[in-house]
This record gives sequence, C-alpha cells and structure tokens, in this order.
Amino acid sequence: MDVPVVVVGAGPSGLMLAGELGLAGVDVVVVECLERPTGESRGLGFAPRTMEVFQQRGLLDRFGDFVTSGDGHFGGIPVDFGLLDGAHFSVRDVPQSRTEAVLGEWLAELGVPIRRGGRLVGLAADEDGVTIEVSGPGGTDRLRCAYLVGCDGGHSTVRKLAGFDFPGTDSTMEMFLADVTGCEIRPRPIGESVSGGMAMAAPVGDVQRIIVCELGTPPKKRSGPPEFSEVADAWKRLTGQDISDATALWTSAFGNAARLVTQYRRGRVLLAGDAAHIHLPAGGQGMNVGIQDAVNLGWKLAAVVAGTATPDLLDTYHTERHPVGVRLLVNTQAQGLLYLSGSEMQPLRDVLSELVQYETVSRHLAGMVSGLDIRYDVGPGSHPLLGRRLAQEELVTGAGPTSTMAVLRGGRGVLLDLADDRQLRATARGWADRVDVVTARRQARIAADAVLARPDGYVAWAAPDAGGADLASALRRWFGPDAGISDAGH
Repeated sequence: MDVPVVVVGAGPSGLMLAGELGLAGVDVVVVECLERPTGESRGLGFAPRTMEVFQQRGLLDRFGDFVTSGDGHFGGIPVDFGLLDGAHFSVRDVPQSRTEAVLGEWLAELGVPIRRGGRLVGLAADEDGVTIEVSGPGGTDRLRCAYLVGCDGGHSTVRKLAGFDFPGTDSTMEMFLADVTGCEIRPRPIGESVSGGMAMAAPVGDVQRIIVCELGTPPKKRSGPPEFSEVADAWKRLTGQDISDATALWTSAFGNAARLVTQYRRGRVLLAGDAAHIHLPAGGQGMNVGIQDAVNLGWKLAAVVAGTATPDLLDTYHTERHPVGVRLLVNTQAQGLLYLSGSEMQPLRDVLSELVQYETVSRHLAGMVSGLDIRYDVGPGSHPLLGRRLAQEELVTGAGPTSTMAVLRGGRGVLLDLADDRQLRATARGWADRVDVVTARRQARIAADAVLARPDGYVAWAAPDAGGADLASALRRWFGPDAGISDAGH
C-alpha cells in the first residue's frame, strides 16, 4: 500500500474525516481536484452538533468571535432549539470557506497532506485494497490504498466509479444563490410570502446573500454557474427591485433533487457527506450532516486500519448514518413543499404555524433539523443515555476541573467513572491503549454512575440500568479485544 487511506474531496466532510484519521495516527492523503479553495461559501455557520464536534476537538476557539443563536426554522416556520435539553446553540454567519480554512490548518498541524489539482479518473477495488488513478498537471499517477472514501460532493466521481446505487428523484425546479455587493437589499426571511416563488435576502458581513426561485422554472443543464443577469432578472420579476447594477462575488444554481445511496460502504470504498446524499439545502443541514458522517466514520476506520477492530465495525457506519440520511431527505423535502410551493400550500403553513406553538411539536421539529434527536442502536441496555451524545458538562477530577468535551479531545474512547468504582476501572485496564479512564465527581446532568463514550462522543454503555450488558462486552464490541494489559497495582 502507498497509503492506508485516501480521502477524495477537500470540502468540510473530507477535511473533517482526514483530521479524525490523522488524530488517530493513521497515514491519510486527501486528493482534491481544485488547485486552491474557491472561497465560495454555500454554507453559513453550523448546527449545534457540529459546534460540539469542533469543541471536543479543540477547534471551536479558532473561529474567533461568532454569533450563536437558539433559533431555527422548519420550512420557514420558526422553531426554538432552546426547548431541547442542554444548552444547544447554532453558530451564525461563519462562511463555509472559514470552516474549511480552520480544518485545513488542523490537518497541517497533524501532518495530513492535501494533494491539490488532481482529478480522480480511475478506480479499481479488490478484496485487499483500492487502486486509483489521479490525473494532474504532471500526468496520471496511480495510488494504492487499503480504503478509499469519497467526500467529493453531489456529483461524486467515487460514487459513480465504484458503482454505488443512488436512487431518488431529480430536480423539478431551479434556484439561484448569489453573494452581492453594491446595492441595498432589505432582509427577507425564508418564510416571507412572495407571489410566484421565493426570494430570500440576508446580510453576511458586508455582503448581501440572496436566494431566488421562480415557481414553474425547470432546471437547466449547465456547464458552469449562471450569469448574474439571470439571477437579477429573476429577483426583479419576484420582488420588483432592480439589482442588475450590483456586483456578484459569485453565483450558483441548484435544485431540489433528493437522492441517497443504498449503501454507505461497498467493501473498501465508503462515502460521506454529499457524495452519499443530495437534497434541497434547507436549514443548512448538508454540511453539518456531512461533518457528522465523517466523525462517525473516522474513529472506526482508524481502528480497522490499526488492526484493533475487524472490518465488521465499518458496517455500523452504514447502520447508524443511513437512517440519518433517510430522515434528512424526508425533512428537507417536506420543508421544500412548505416554502417553495404556491398559495395552495398556505393553509398548511398556517396550520403548522399553530402546531409549533405546542412545545412537543416544536421540540420534535427542532430535534429533527438540528440532529439533536439522533440516537444510535449501540446494543443491549435500557439506560436513557445509551446511543445518545454525551452532554457538554463541566467535570471535577483529582487533577482539577475539566469537561466532557475536553476528555474527548484526543479522539479516544473514554470511560467516565462518576462513582469511584474500582472494579470498572480494573475492567477497562485491558483497553488502556484505546480507552482513557476519567474518575470525576458526579454531575447532576449526567444521570449515571459510569459512562463509556466512543471517540465520536456517543454513549456506548452506561450504568446503572445497563440491562444486563456488561462493560467488558461493550468494550470488546466497540474497541476490539482486550490487549491483555495487567491490572497489577491498579
């Protein structure tokens, strides 16, 4: 093998995955067709779960000052993240280009190379590995890896060459997005009614971001982004405002296609982010779900490459993340019907606006669009924390104050002992090369005597009420066999 893992695509999903692998000590190379980042930012900010991921890896402070909010929406109808348990906030107005820059800096510190200007043109997978062909300015190179991960977007070459099934529906309409300067545009929230379509505007620093969609406009086959004149003409037809004299920093066209691969893994080839699922960009979920894909996959792939886990562990990537993809497509399609339909949909919007006044309904929709309601099937047990993400909480240990985010920073498993249980610590000793044991004072918000957290922060075992599942079984399932480390003197 030239390298254990190749990641194709240097967007947020690919960078996050490469960082997770690099943090675990895996040699990984990122292959990116663009010679340099575009600077374009389709995504703005990130959701609560992504904020937690960045915090647990010590990356959140690198974004500098940012604005947080507990507000969200479902198809333009406001929902309140603050209704959910814990302090959950989304981050506003952080351009995707900034997110990619922060992740790129992290990769540089980890020694993970990004090979830019190389386009994937060939792929051959077998039982032992994957051989890829990458075409660049200097010709075509061959690279052999144990595993290949496609994070190369909605038009994924990896997905196509590896033969993944990608069922779903094609776009029935076209939408324009543009960042413009040199004109005054009043803010228009996504739920504001516009006869004949949808027109949204919001300031992003000194730039105005606009999104416009005319009902009944079929998608066009394009070889590049739309001309700004098309965007300005559509904006004028819907709003009456002439913005043709503005300067467009960049433009983009997209549709409402909804597709999801039937498998996230085919042997030694895996997919993450938009390579696995495409959908209407409703509520900025795409980038966030892709980053969550990467964090779920990263530690599992690292363990398989290191030989501490069997390839079967990679099957849990599909079983855990494919249902998230299904739910993503359902909720984005539902949102599209709400704010991209004509006046015939207004009665439904009115009814839903009434329903979200009920806390149960608002809580349900907030959990759906934020990803805060995700719960993985991690095996037997009845504890309410099982399969859920370990909450952000301050901890007090013998070494001083810390937090649940801080103890996860190294990308390892963590056994959090909150009852000073020597027997549990002794059991975990056999996995000391993969799992850190932290003994801390019990915290009221962590309703458990002990918690085993995976490197992605999700709870794999908790006590009491473990439902007959013992700690050793959970450690073996998620971290491989006991390394045979002696407990002498513990």
